Amino acid sequence: MHSLTAIIRARKADVATVRAALLNVGAYARDHEQGTVAFHVAQDPEDPCLFTTYERFTDKAAMQRHNDGPGSQGFFAAAGALLDGQVTVVMAEEIWPDAGA
Repeated sequence: MHSLTAIIRARKADVATVRAALLNVGAYARDHEQGTVAFHVAQDPEDPCLFTTYERFTDKAAMQRHNDGPGSQGFFAAAGALLDGQVTVVMAEEIWPDAGA
């Protein structure tokens, strides 16, 4: 299983738009991306400008299809200019539970 975690900071004036764009990515992944196992979005209650995604994919190819696909690309088209700094992305291969056990 492959995972991707993204840490995203919205500009204060644009939090609602960034939030809506992230929810759109989740809905697109759920409805159209067979290899996307999970797409979670969290918003920090003490710092509403800060969002974190946790995404799970069946394999590396599914993760790449998601990243290159309309859902992710639509997010950056709608919200890319509204972000406060670079998105921090960590791509990983899950090791627990059941990885190689």
